[in-house]
Amino acid sequence: MDAEELIKELVGLTQVNAVQTFKELSDQQLNLKATDDSWSILECIEHLNRYGDFYIPEIQNRLDKSNHKASSAFKSGLLGNYFAKSMLPKVKLNKMKTFASMNPNNSVLHKDVLDTFIYQQEQILDLLAKAKKTNMTKVKTSISISKLIKLRLGDTFRVVIYHNLRHIEQAQRVAV
Repeated sequence: MDAEELIKELVGLTQVNAVQTFKELSDQQLNLKATDDSWSILECIEHLNRYGDFYIPEIQNRLDKSNHKASSAFKSGLLGNYFAKSMLPKVKLNKMKTFASMNPNNSVLHKDVLDTFIYQQEQILDLLAKAKKTNMTKVKTSISISKLIKLRLGDTFRVVIYHNLRHIEQAQRVAV
C-alpha cells in the first residue's frame, strides 16, 4: 500500500471526529449510561485517552530514534493487519474485553476528558506528519498489552486510529 495514501487516510480519520460536538452536552448527558455495565460518553473517551497515554509517547520515542529513510510503500504485518481490522467499526460489532487498567467504568469524569482527547488527536496528527519522513514498515512499536510484541509503525497508527473511531461511534450511540 502507498505510505502517503495511508497517512492521508489516517489524517482524515483523525481530523473528522465528533468529540468537539460532545462539549455542547451537559455533564448529565456526558455521564449518562444505558446500563450499569455500559459506558457513558466520557467513559468511552477516557478509555481512548488511556490508550493515547501509552501509544503517543511510544510512537514519538520510536520516531525520534528512527534512522530509517522514508519509503513510498508500507507493507502491513500479519498481526498488525489483524489487530487493525479488528478495531474497525462494523455494523455487527465484535465485543472485546478491555484490560482493567484501561476500563473507565464507574470513574468520576468531567468535560476535561474531552479536551485531553482533542489534544491527543493534535499530537497524533503531528506524529503522522513526522512519520512521512521514515519507513513505516521498518519502524516498530511496542503494544499496550505486551512490550514483547512489536507492530510496524503504520499498523500501530491504524490500530490506534481505528480504535478511536470504534469508541467515538460507541459514544455517539450513547448521545442519541
